[in-house]
Amino acid sequence: MLYYLFESLSRDFTFFNVFRYITLRGILGVLTALLISFWIGPAMIRLLGVRQLGQTVRKDGPQSHLSKAGTPTMGGAMILVAIAISTLLWADLSNRFVLAVLFATASFGAIGWVDDYKKIINKDPRGIGARAKFFWQTVSGLAVALFLYYSAKSPADTALILPLFKNVIIDLGPVYILLAYLVIVGSSNAVNLTDGLDGLAIMPTVMVAAALGIFAYVMGHLKFSAYLGFPYIAGAGEMLIICGAIVGAGLGFLWFNTYPAMVFMGDIGALALGAALGTIAVSVRQEIVLFIMGGVFVMETVSVMLQVVSFKLTGKRIFRMAPLHHHFELKGWPEPRVIVRFWIISLILVLVGLATLKIR
Repeated sequence: MLYYLFESLSRDFTFFNVFRYITLRGILGVLTALLISFWIGPAMIRLLGVRQLGQTVRKDGPQSHLSKAGTPTMGGAMILVAIAISTLLWADLSNRFVLAVLFATASFGAIGWVDDYKKIINKDPRGIGARAKFFWQTVSGLAVALFLYYSAKSPADTALILPLFKNVIIDLGPVYILLAYLVIVGSSNAVNLTDGLDGLAIMPTVMVAAALGIFAYVMGHLKFSAYLGFPYIAGAGEMLIICGAIVGAGLGFLWFNTYPAMVFMGDIGALALGAALGTIAVSVRQEIVLFIMGGVFVMETVSVMLQVVSFKLTGKRIFRMAPLHHHFELKGWPEPRVIVRFWIISLILVLVGLATLKIR
Protein backbone atom coordinates (compact mmCIF):
# COMPACT_ATOMS: atom_id res chain seq x y z
CA MET A 1 0.00 0.00 0.00
CA LEU A 2 2.77 2.43 0.93
CA TYR A 3 4.61 1.18 -2.14
CA TYR A 4 1.83 2.51 -4.37
CA LEU A 5 1.53 5.73 -2.38
CA PHE A 6 5.22 6.54 -2.66
CA GLU A 7 5.25 5.52 -6.31
CA SER A 8 2.50 8.04 -6.94
CA LEU A 9 4.28 10.75 -4.93
CA SER A 10 7.53 10.13 -6.83
CA ARG A 11 5.98 11.68 -9.93
CA ASP A 12 6.00 15.05 -8.18
CA PHE A 13 8.72 14.58 -5.56
CA THR A 14 11.90 12.83 -6.71
CA PHE A 15 12.84 11.95 -3.12
CA PHE A 16 10.18 9.20 -3.08
CA ASN A 17 11.93 7.42 -5.95
CA VAL A 18 14.10 5.80 -3.29
CA PHE A 19 11.16 3.59 -2.27
CA ARG A 20 11.23 1.92 -5.66
CA TYR A 21 14.45 0.16 -4.69
CA ILE A 22 13.79 -3.44 -3.67
CA THR A 23 16.69 -3.43 -1.21
CA LEU A 24 15.28 -0.50 0.77
CA ARG A 25 11.81 -2.00 0.81
CA GLY A 26 13.31 -5.30 1.93
CA ILE A 27 14.98 -3.59 4.91
CA LEU A 28 11.78 -1.73 5.71
CA GLY A 29 9.93 -5.04 5.51
CA VAL A 30 12.24 -6.52 8.15
CA LEU A 31 11.90 -3.54 10.49
CA THR A 32 8.14 -3.22 10.03
CA ALA A 33 7.47 -6.90 10.78
CA LEU A 34 9.85 -6.80 13.75
CA LEU A 35 8.17 -3.75 15.29
CA ILE A 36 4.69 -5.19 14.73
CA SER A 37 5.73 -8.41 16.49
CA PHE A 38 7.09 -6.46 19.45
CA TRP A 39 3.93 -4.34 19.54
CA ILE A 40 1.26 -7.05 19.36
CA GLY A 41 3.24 -9.86 21.03
CA PRO A 42 2.51 -9.13 24.72
CA ALA A 43 -1.19 -8.48 24.09
CA MET A 44 -1.57 -11.63 22.03
CA ILE A 45 0.18 -13.76 24.65
CA ARG A 46 -2.12 -12.37 27.35
CA LEU A 47 -5.17 -13.03 25.16
CA LEU A 48 -4.12 -16.62 24.50
CA GLY A 49 -3.54 -17.10 28.22
CA VAL A 50 -6.92 -15.63 29.20
CA ARG A 51 -8.69 -17.85 26.68
CA GLN A 52 -6.73 -20.82 28.05
CA LEU A 53 -5.35 -21.68 24.63
CA GLY A 54 -2.48 -23.61 26.15
CA GLN A 55 -0.14 -26.25 24.81
CA THR A 56 -1.02 -29.92 25.19
CA VAL A 57 1.97 -32.18 25.82
CA ARG A 58 2.45 -35.79 24.75
CA LYS A 59 2.60 -38.06 27.78
CA ASP A 60 5.12 -40.33 26.03
CA GLY A 61 7.50 -37.44 25.37
CA PRO A 62 10.46 -36.19 27.42
CA GLN A 63 9.45 -35.61 31.04
CA SER A 64 10.98 -32.13 30.94
CA HIS A 65 8.18 -31.10 28.59
CA LEU A 66 5.43 -31.74 31.12
CA SER A 67 6.12 -28.36 32.71
CA LYS A 68 5.29 -26.72 29.35
CA ALA A 69 1.67 -27.83 29.48
CA GLY A 70 -0.61 -24.80 29.44
CA THR A 71 1.94 -22.44 27.86
CA PRO A 72 0.02 -20.26 25.36
CA THR A 73 0.19 -21.64 21.84
CA MET A 74 -1.07 -20.49 18.43
CA GLY A 75 1.44 -17.65 18.73
CA GLY A 76 2.18 -18.20 15.06
CA ALA A 77 -0.76 -15.88 14.45
CA MET A 78 1.53 -13.08 15.62
CA ILE A 79 4.04 -14.03 12.94
CA LEU A 80 1.43 -14.19 10.19
CA VAL A 81 -0.08 -10.82 11.11
CA ALA A 82 3.36 -9.19 11.06
CA ILE A 83 4.26 -10.81 7.72
CA ALA A 84 0.93 -9.88 6.14
CA ILE A 85 0.98 -6.22 7.21
CA SER A 86 4.63 -5.72 6.29
CA THR A 87 4.12 -7.33 2.87
CA LEU A 88 0.95 -5.37 2.16
CA LEU A 89 2.74 -2.14 3.01
CA TRP A 90 5.98 -2.58 1.07
CA ALA A 91 5.50 -5.19 -1.68
CA ASP A 92 4.13 -4.85 -5.19
CA LEU A 93 0.79 -6.64 -4.79
CA SER A 94 0.39 -7.08 -8.54
CA ASN A 95 3.42 -9.40 -8.57
CA ARG A 96 2.36 -13.00 -9.17
CA PHE A 97 5.02 -14.41 -6.84
CA VAL A 98 3.86 -12.18 -4.00
CA LEU A 99 0.28 -13.33 -4.52
CA ALA A 100 1.35 -16.99 -4.55
CA VAL A 101 3.33 -16.73 -1.31
CA LEU A 102 0.57 -14.78 0.45
CA PHE A 103 -2.00 -17.39 -0.57
CA ALA A 104 0.22 -20.29 0.50
CA THR A 105 0.97 -18.65 3.84
CA ALA A 106 -2.68 -17.83 4.53
CA SER A 107 -4.12 -21.19 3.41
CA PHE A 108 -1.61 -23.34 5.26
CA GLY A 109 -1.97 -21.05 8.26
CA ALA A 110 -5.73 -21.65 8.18
CA ILE A 111 -5.16 -25.42 8.16
CA GLY A 112 -2.83 -25.03 11.14
CA TRP A 113 -5.33 -22.83 12.97
CA VAL A 114 -8.09 -25.45 12.70
CA ASP A 115 -5.64 -28.17 13.78
CA ASP A 116 -4.46 -26.16 16.80
CA TYR A 117 -8.01 -25.24 17.79
CA LYS A 118 -9.13 -28.86 17.79
CA LYS A 119 -6.09 -29.92 19.79
CA ILE A 120 -6.74 -27.29 22.43
CA ILE A 121 -10.52 -27.39 22.68
CA ASN A 122 -10.84 -31.19 22.39
CA LYS A 123 -7.60 -31.83 24.28
CA ASP A 124 -6.64 -34.21 21.48
CA PRO A 125 -2.99 -34.12 20.30
CA ARG A 126 -4.11 -35.53 16.92
CA GLY A 127 -5.97 -32.33 15.96
CA ILE A 128 -7.91 -32.64 12.71
CA GLY A 129 -6.19 -35.90 11.88
CA ALA A 130 -3.40 -36.71 9.46
CA ARG A 131 -5.65 -37.53 6.50
CA ALA A 132 -7.72 -34.35 6.69
CA LYS A 133 -4.62 -32.23 7.18
CA PHE A 134 -2.85 -33.81 4.22
CA PHE A 135 -5.94 -33.46 2.03
CA TRP A 136 -6.22 -29.71 2.59
CA GLN A 137 -2.45 -29.28 2.25
CA THR A 138 -2.70 -31.05 -1.09
CA VAL A 139 -5.52 -28.76 -2.25
CA SER A 140 -3.60 -25.62 -1.26
CA GLY A 141 -0.24 -26.85 -2.52
CA LEU A 142 -1.64 -27.88 -5.91
CA ALA A 143 -3.46 -24.56 -6.24
CA VAL A 144 -0.20 -22.66 -5.77
CA ALA A 145 1.72 -25.00 -8.11
CA LEU A 146 -0.90 -24.70 -10.86
CA PHE A 147 -1.03 -20.92 -10.52
CA LEU A 148 2.75 -20.57 -10.81
CA TYR A 149 2.87 -22.96 -13.78
CA TYR A 150 0.12 -21.33 -15.83
CA SER A 151 1.27 -17.79 -15.03
CA ALA A 152 4.88 -18.48 -16.04
CA LYS A 153 6.26 -15.91 -18.45
CA SER A 154 9.39 -17.69 -19.68
CA PRO A 155 10.81 -21.24 -19.85
CA ALA A 156 13.21 -20.38 -17.01
CA ASP A 157 10.24 -19.87 -14.68
CA THR A 158 9.50 -23.61 -14.70
CA ALA A 159 12.96 -25.10 -15.31
CA LEU A 160 15.06 -26.98 -12.77
CA ILE A 161 18.35 -25.26 -11.93
CA LEU A 162 21.14 -27.48 -10.64
CA PRO A 163 23.58 -25.94 -8.13
CA LEU A 164 27.26 -25.80 -9.11
CA PHE A 165 26.45 -26.11 -12.84
CA LYS A 166 26.29 -22.84 -14.77
CA ASN A 167 24.74 -24.10 -18.00
CA VAL A 168 22.63 -27.06 -16.80
CA ILE A 169 18.96 -26.08 -16.83
CA ILE A 170 16.38 -28.85 -17.16
CA ASP A 171 13.05 -28.09 -18.79
CA LEU A 172 10.47 -29.74 -16.54
CA GLY A 173 7.29 -29.00 -18.43
CA PRO A 174 4.18 -30.16 -16.52
CA VAL A 175 6.43 -32.08 -14.09
CA TYR A 176 7.06 -28.66 -12.58
CA ILE A 177 3.58 -28.83 -11.02
CA LEU A 178 4.45 -32.05 -9.18
CA LEU A 179 7.82 -30.71 -8.04
CA ALA A 180 6.32 -27.45 -6.79
CA TYR A 181 3.58 -29.32 -4.93
CA LEU A 182 6.06 -31.67 -3.24
CA VAL A 183 8.36 -28.81 -2.22
CA ILE A 184 5.56 -26.68 -0.77
CA VAL A 185 3.80 -29.46 1.14
CA GLY A 186 7.04 -31.15 2.15
CA SER A 187 8.55 -27.92 3.44
CA SER A 188 5.40 -27.14 5.40
CA ASN A 189 5.41 -30.49 7.17
CA ALA A 190 9.17 -30.42 7.72
CA VAL A 191 9.05 -27.11 9.60
CA ASN A 192 6.08 -28.40 11.58
CA LEU A 193 8.00 -31.50 12.67
CA THR A 194 10.97 -29.36 13.72
CA ASP A 195 8.81 -27.11 15.89
CA GLY A 196 9.20 -29.10 19.11
CA LEU A 197 11.58 -27.07 21.28
CA ASP A 198 11.69 -23.41 22.30
CA GLY A 199 13.00 -21.45 19.32
CA LEU A 200 14.21 -24.55 17.49
CA ALA A 201 12.19 -24.03 14.30
CA ILE A 202 11.97 -20.26 14.07
CA MET A 203 15.69 -19.44 13.91
CA PRO A 204 16.48 -21.83 11.02
CA THR A 205 13.38 -20.43 9.30
CA VAL A 206 14.75 -16.90 9.70
CA MET A 207 18.16 -17.90 8.34
CA VAL A 208 16.75 -19.78 5.35
CA ALA A 209 14.35 -16.91 4.56
CA ALA A 210 17.22 -14.41 4.64
CA ALA A 211 19.27 -16.56 2.26
CA LEU A 212 16.33 -17.08 -0.09
CA GLY A 213 15.91 -13.31 -0.12
CA ILE A 214 19.44 -13.00 -1.51
CA PHE A 215 18.67 -15.60 -4.19
CA ALA A 216 15.45 -13.75 -5.03
CA TYR A 217 17.29 -10.48 -5.48
CA VAL A 218 19.87 -12.10 -7.75
CA MET A 219 17.34 -14.03 -9.84
CA GLY A 220 15.20 -10.93 -10.31
CA HIS A 221 18.12 -8.64 -11.26
CA LEU A 222 19.02 -8.74 -14.94
CA LYS A 223 22.71 -7.89 -14.51
CA PHE A 224 23.43 -9.87 -11.32
CA SER A 225 21.72 -13.00 -12.62
CA ALA A 226 23.74 -12.84 -15.85
CA TYR A 227 26.99 -12.22 -13.97
CA LEU A 228 26.44 -15.21 -11.65
CA GLY A 229 25.21 -17.50 -14.41
CA PHE A 230 21.55 -17.73 -13.43
CA PRO A 231 18.56 -17.36 -15.75
CA TYR A 232 16.72 -14.10 -15.19
CA ILE A 233 13.24 -14.48 -13.67
CA ALA A 234 11.17 -11.32 -14.06
CA GLY A 235 9.54 -10.26 -10.81
CA ALA A 236 11.45 -12.69 -8.59
CA GLY A 237 13.24 -9.83 -6.83
CA GLU A 238 9.99 -8.82 -5.16
CA MET A 239 10.34 -11.96 -3.02
CA LEU A 240 13.01 -10.09 -1.07
CA ILE A 241 10.29 -8.06 0.64
CA ILE A 242 8.41 -11.16 1.83
CA CYS A 243 11.66 -12.81 2.90
CA GLY A 244 12.47 -9.68 4.88
CA ALA A 245 9.03 -9.76 6.48
CA ILE A 246 9.57 -13.39 7.51
CA VAL A 247 12.96 -12.49 9.01
CA GLY A 248 11.54 -9.55 10.99
CA ALA A 249 8.44 -11.41 12.16
CA GLY A 250 10.53 -14.47 13.05
CA LEU A 251 13.02 -12.50 15.12
CA GLY A 252 10.16 -10.69 16.85
CA PHE A 253 8.53 -14.00 17.69
CA LEU A 254 11.84 -15.44 18.92
CA TRP A 255 11.93 -12.62 21.50
CA PHE A 256 9.00 -14.34 23.20
CA ASN A 257 9.68 -17.91 22.10
CA THR A 258 13.29 -18.22 23.27
CA TYR A 259 13.96 -20.69 26.10
CA PRO A 260 11.99 -20.83 28.36
CA ALA A 261 9.23 -19.96 25.91
CA MET A 262 6.42 -17.58 26.81
CA VAL A 263 4.46 -18.72 23.76
CA PHE A 264 4.59 -21.45 21.10
CA MET A 265 3.88 -20.89 17.42
CA GLY A 266 1.69 -23.98 16.98
CA ASP A 267 0.71 -25.48 13.65
CA ILE A 268 -0.75 -22.16 12.53
CA GLY A 269 2.77 -20.76 12.39
CA ALA A 270 4.84 -23.82 11.49
CA LEU A 271 2.69 -25.01 8.58
CA ALA A 272 2.39 -21.48 7.18
CA LEU A 273 6.09 -20.65 7.44
CA GLY A 274 7.12 -23.94 5.87
CA ALA A 275 4.72 -23.39 2.98
CA ALA A 276 6.01 -19.84 2.55
CA LEU A 277 9.63 -21.03 2.35
CA GLY A 278 8.68 -23.74 -0.12
CA THR A 279 6.74 -21.34 -2.33
CA ILE A 280 9.57 -18.80 -2.32
CA ALA A 281 12.11 -21.49 -3.24
CA VAL A 282 9.89 -22.66 -6.10
CA SER A 283 9.38 -19.08 -7.28
CA VAL A 284 13.11 -18.36 -7.47
CA ARG A 285 13.88 -21.87 -8.82
CA GLN A 286 16.04 -22.94 -5.86
CA GLU A 287 14.35 -26.13 -4.68
CA ILE A 288 17.61 -28.05 -4.37
CA VAL A 289 19.30 -25.20 -2.51
CA LEU A 290 16.33 -25.11 -0.11
CA PHE A 291 16.93 -28.81 0.53
CA ILE A 292 20.53 -27.97 1.47
CA MET A 293 19.89 -24.85 3.55
CA GLY A 294 16.91 -26.43 5.30
CA GLY A 295 18.97 -29.47 6.21
CA VAL A 296 17.78 -29.39 9.83
CA PHE A 297 14.18 -29.61 8.63
CA VAL A 298 15.19 -32.48 6.34
CA MET A 299 16.95 -34.36 9.15
CA GLU A 300 13.94 -34.03 11.42
CA THR A 301 11.60 -35.32 8.70
CA VAL A 302 13.85 -38.20 7.68
CA SER A 303 14.22 -39.27 11.32
CA VAL A 304 10.44 -39.62 11.60
CA MET A 305 10.22 -41.56 8.34
CA LEU A 306 13.03 -43.93 9.33
CA GLN A 307 11.54 -44.45 12.77
CA VAL A 308 8.13 -45.39 11.35
CA VAL A 309 9.51 -47.69 8.66
CA SER A 310 11.90 -49.43 11.06
CA PHE A 311 9.22 -50.02 13.68
CA LYS A 312 6.72 -51.37 11.15
CA LEU A 313 9.24 -53.69 9.47
CA THR A 314 11.30 -54.88 12.45
CA GLY A 315 9.40 -53.78 15.54
CA LYS A 316 12.50 -51.84 16.63
CA ARG A 317 13.16 -48.11 16.83
CA ILE A 318 16.28 -46.48 15.38
CA PHE A 319 16.03 -43.42 17.62
CA ARG A 320 14.97 -43.18 21.22
CA MET A 321 12.22 -40.89 20.00
CA ALA A 322 11.42 -39.02 16.80
CA PRO A 323 11.68 -36.28 15.58
CA LEU A 324 15.45 -36.17 16.02
CA HIS A 325 15.59 -33.38 18.61
CA HIS A 326 13.71 -35.59 21.09
CA HIS A 327 16.31 -38.34 20.57
CA PHE A 328 19.06 -36.05 21.84
CA GLU A 329 16.91 -34.86 24.72
CA LEU A 330 16.39 -38.45 25.86
CA LYS A 331 20.15 -38.97 25.58
CA GLY A 332 20.52 -36.33 28.27
CA TRP A 333 21.24 -33.17 26.30
CA PRO A 334 19.69 -30.10 27.95
CA GLU A 335 17.10 -28.43 25.75
CA PRO A 336 19.14 -25.22 25.18
CA ARG A 337 22.09 -27.32 24.00
CA VAL A 338 19.96 -29.13 21.42
CA ILE A 339 18.48 -25.85 20.20
CA VAL A 340 21.74 -23.94 19.82
CA ARG A 341 23.57 -26.83 18.18
CA PHE A 342 20.77 -27.23 15.65
CA TRP A 343 20.98 -23.48 15.02
CA ILE A 344 24.71 -23.78 14.36
CA ILE A 345 24.10 -26.63 11.91
CA SER A 346 21.48 -24.49 10.16
CA LEU A 347 23.89 -21.58 9.86
CA ILE A 348 26.56 -23.80 8.31
CA LEU A 349 24.10 -25.28 5.82
CA VAL A 350 22.77 -21.85 4.86
CA LEU A 351 26.32 -20.67 4.18
CA VAL A 352 26.89 -23.77 2.02
CA GLY A 353 23.72 -22.94 0.11
CA LEU A 354 24.80 -19.34 -0.38
CA ALA A 355 28.18 -20.52 -1.67
CA THR A 356 26.41 -22.02 -4.69
CA LEU A 357 25.71 -18.47 -5.84
CA LYS A 358 29.33 -18.11 -6.91
CA ILE A 359 30.58 -21.68 -7.24
CA ARG A 360 29.04 -22.46 -10.59
